[in-house]
Amino acid sequence: MSSWANGVVNGGVSFWYADDGLPAAREPLSGDASADVVIVGGGYTGLWTAYYLKKAAPFLRITVLEQKFCGYGASGRNGGWLYNGVAGRDRYARLHGRDAAVRLQRAMNDTVGEVIAVAEAEGVDADVHRGGVLEVATTPAQLARLRAFHEHEAAYGEKDRELYGARETAARIRVADAVGSTWTPHGARLHPVKLVKGLAAVVEALGVTVHESTPVTEIRPKHAVTPYGTVRAPYVLRCTEGFTASLKGQKRTWLPMNSSMIATEPLTGEQWAAIGWDGRETLGDMAHAYMYAQRTADGRIALGGRGVPYRFGSRTDNDGRTQEATVEALREILTRLFPSLAGVRVQHAWSGVLGVPRDWCATVTLDRATGLGWAGGYVGSGVATANLAARTLRDLVQQDSGQGGRTELTDLPWVNHKVRKWEPEPFRWLGVHGMYATYRAADRRELLNPGRGSSRLARVADRVAGRN
Repeated sequence: MSSWANGVVNGGVSFWYADDGLPAAREPLSGDASADVVIVGGGYTGLWTAYYLKKAAPFLRITVLEQKFCGYGASGRNGGWLYNGVAGRDRYARLHGRDAAVRLQRAMNDTVGEVIAVAEAEGVDADVHRGGVLEVATTPAQLARLRAFHEHEAAYGEKDRELYGARETAARIRVADAVGSTWTPHGARLHPVKLVKGLAAVVEALGVTVHESTPVTEIRPKHAVTPYGTVRAPYVLRCTEGFTASLKGQKRTWLPMNSSMIATEPLTGEQWAAIGWDGRETLGDMAHAYMYAQRTADGRIALGGRGVPYRFGSRTDNDGRTQEATVEALREILTRLFPSLAGVRVQHAWSGVLGVPRDWCATVTLDRATGLGWAGGYVGSGVATANLAARTLRDLVQQDSGQGGRTELTDLPWVNHKVRKWEPEPFRWLGVHGMYATYRAADRRELLNPGRGSSRLARVADRVAGRN
């Protein structure tokens, strides 16, 4: 569902579908069935898991069950950042030691190239441009955080990361008031929907069964239950990310955090000349309530941020519909970064949910006693992380079934990590909204008082979030 307001297409799942078209519908499940592996969720995690399992063991009968259509969730709505960020790395360093966290980070660095290589090998054209990731600072407080972040990343082995001053930053992208930036080559821009559509077609061609319009209502050992029948399999893998709360017994497992985006009309050559951005880096900032952006293949700016962060009772949105106040807030961020674009029209707005565990740590798990597995909790870094998680799930299933042994991936520190559930309502709603209100207040204080350093309010919000 989409609507028009002030010339903006609002909803319709995402701009990426407006650009590439909705997929042709696949048949729903038509009755009870059996498989060797059933995967719940047809996004990046589920489809990559199906891909790698089928490649490793072509004889496996694999079934994917998707409630709407493949890529309906975050995989079809994200900002197109294929990059090496992974949620929870610092906590894993504290729990398992720095060497284990460094291994996780190196695996993520390699994952960027893995996604690009597989897409190319399988003939999936997802408008990939490997320009790296540039994160900018526009205030002294942000600059201090940026320098600390740069050093922190280098300490995890990222020796090819570069730190820029104002002049070097402007040579890449002319962001208003930018005083510095940090760049990593471990990132690329892509078209999310072209990737997920291509991946779904590839797994079907390999012989994986994909049923759409088939919501799974309950997962239990060896069973995935739907209104149309139950699929029985020794392994049931939950790959539902931000939609996990809709499953029976999973209401408080991962919080569906809302993120919203806008896409401009295509910019003119003169407008691009004023901005730069010839390297087509993905672009972020060091605000507490951060933004993320890309230069699309057809010459637009797609930019996102939090908007309304969470809906009461872990509800999800209506086909990406976004509040007008959120659209305006994102438009203001766009024009603050690029004042020369004040007259540029926003043509599309949409929202989606991402999965947030209570400790903000992405995880991959296989319970060998039950055959139940899951991966997710990417906290917004899922475009690449889903691929690493899928390869890890493949190795765990092969290890458990006797087709393989321990691997470098099964020994990563995020495997079988346990985390407590989120608080019940209304405490969950109050905590999340209070947290983001505090982050935004911290950003406002830093803009109004640029000489005072990072606001203490952000540290309060970090404690509420459980990020420390």
